[in-house]
Amino acid sequence: MQPIKVAIQGFKGAFHQDAAELYFNTPLELVECLTFKELVNSVTEGRAEKGVMAIENSLVGSILQNYTLIRESDLTIEGEVFLRISQHLIGISGQRVEDIKEIHSHPMAIAQCDDFIQSIPHVKVFATHDTALSARDIALNQIKGVAAIASERAAREYGLEVIASSIESNHNNYTRFVVLGKTTKHSYSSANKASVAFSLAHKVGSLQAALQSFSRYGVNLTMLQSLPQVGNPWEYYFHTDAVFRHIDDFGLALDSLKTIANEVKVLGIYTTGIKTN
Repeated sequence: MQPIKVAIQGFKGAFHQDAAELYFNTPLELVECLTFKELVNSVTEGRAEKGVMAIENSLVGSILQNYTLIRESDLTIEGEVFLRISQHLIGISGQRVEDIKEIHSHPMAIAQCDDFIQSIPHVKVFATHDTALSARDIALNQIKGVAAIASERAAREYGLEVIASSIESNHNNYTRFVVLGKTTKHSYSSANKASVAFSLAHKVGSLQAALQSFSRYGVNLTMLQSLPQVGNPWEYYFHTDAVFRHIDDFGLALDSLKTIANEVKVLGIYTTGIKTN
């Protein structure tokens, strides 16, 4: 079987790799991307068939820039996957927490471990592009006194040791990833969820009317996020995830929304992901 070329943000050992393998459950060829924008470009330009992108975390919320990247692209959300995130402090073997002077990791991973970091105030914390990249750099340069916040898989991948395990502030820690592609043909037979972006006139009651478009047809909104429209001060895009019983219900809600909104873009119609332990 020919591996699927999947773009991820990060490197081998990153949580994006775990999410991609969980979703596709088939051999993959990873296209490693330093940034989320590079991930989107890799799929758009054909260097990867699909992309797997983190979109929100249960502890620290949404990755706002990624909503914008998806909305401004021609890609479609084809699915989603929820991944239980267990963060570890990893470094060169033989070290203890007291030996660590610096911690390097992605900002989202750092935020997920705030309580642990606050408990070791002598340590300086530095944000990097990726959890696994931080681990790889420590391993390649054999840097003592510096640790990464990353996965146990990253520790194995780069020959590092877990110094402190499960350091996330809350163990019910999940990240939601969306699967991106250039889908042209759609089959919605099993779909029960959609992601939609829309903008509204800046007037009293416009948002309430937009939300009623969904509730009127029994469509449940599980997320609502506002983002500023660049160049239009105090004007916003609204991003929402909508769960429905039947695609026709969503279609009616969408038709109603279009009579109210200035702009509507369906980012994807897909099946709700399963949250696994």
